[in-house]
Amino acid sequence: MLRRKPTEHRVARRRFGASLVLLVIACALMYPLVDVVIGSFRVGGAGAFTLLYWRGVFHQVPVVPELGVSALLSIASVVGVLVVAVPGGYAFAKLPFRGARVAFLICVGCMMIPLESIVVPEYTNLAAIGLVGTIQGTVLVAVAVGIPLAVFLMTSYFRSLPDSLMEAAWVDGAGELRIFLQVMLPLAAPALATVAVLEFLSVWNDLLIALLFLPMNVRSIAVGLAALQGNHVLNTNVLVAGSVLSAVPPILVYLMFQRYIVSGLTMGVTQ
Repeated sequence: MLRRKPTEHRVARRRFGASLVLLVIACALMYPLVDVVIGSFRVGGAGAFTLLYWRGVFHQVPVVPELGVSALLSIASVVGVLVVAVPGGYAFAKLPFRGARVAFLICVGCMMIPLESIVVPEYTNLAAIGLVGTIQGTVLVAVAVGIPLAVFLMTSYFRSLPDSLMEAAWVDGAGELRIFLQVMLPLAAPALATVAVLEFLSVWNDLLIALLFLPMNVRSIAVGLAALQGNHVLNTNVLVAGSVLSAVPPILVYLMFQRYIVSGLTMGVTQ
C-alpha cells in the first residue's frame, strides 16, 4: 500500500513546530548569557544601569596586557597543534604504515587522560629543561594537551576524502608532498578551522596551565579574573563585567568560523 505524500500544509506545520521547539531551546540557552551581560551594567537590585563596574575592571585588572597574553598563547597553540596534527592525521588516514593502528589508538586514548593527572610530570619535565615560567613552556604544554583531539579530528576528515583524488594526482606525476600540500590540504579547510577554533577556545579559557607555567609577572585573562576572586573584598559585578569582556573574543572567533566548524565535525561521520 502506497503512503500518501504529506501535504504542503502538514510540512509547513511540522517545520513550524520544529522551529518553535528550537526557538524555545535557544531562548533557554541564551538567557544565562543575557542575564550576565545585563548584570554587568545593573546597580544592585535598583534596576539602574551604569558603566562603573566596567571602569572597575580596567582599574583593578590589567585587562589589555592580560588579553594580549591570552591571545598570544591561544594563537601560538593553534599554530603548534596544526603543525603537528595535520600531517599526523593525513599520515594515519592516507599513508598506512606498520603500527599505524596501534599508534592511532594510543593517540586517541590520550584524550581520556585528565589534565590534572599529568600536571606534575609536565612541570617536572619542563623544569628539567628550564622552560617553567616561560611563554614557550606554557605553549608547549597547551599544544601537547590539544594534539590528541586534533589528530583524531584530522584523521577522521582525511579518511572521508576519496582516494581517487590522490590516485589522479599520482597519475599526473605529483609526489606525496605535493599531493598533501596542493590537493588534500585545501580540501581540509573545514577541519582546519574546526581544530583551530576548538584549540583557541580551550587555551583561552584555560586556567590551570596558565597559572602554573606562565612567569610570575605575566597573567592571562583567566588567571587575572581568578586573582580578582581571591582578593579579600570581591565586587561581584566587576567580576561579571570582566567575565563578559573575556568571553567576547571566543564568541567572535566561533561566529566567524561557525560554518566551517559544523561541516568539519560532521564530515567524517556522514561519509
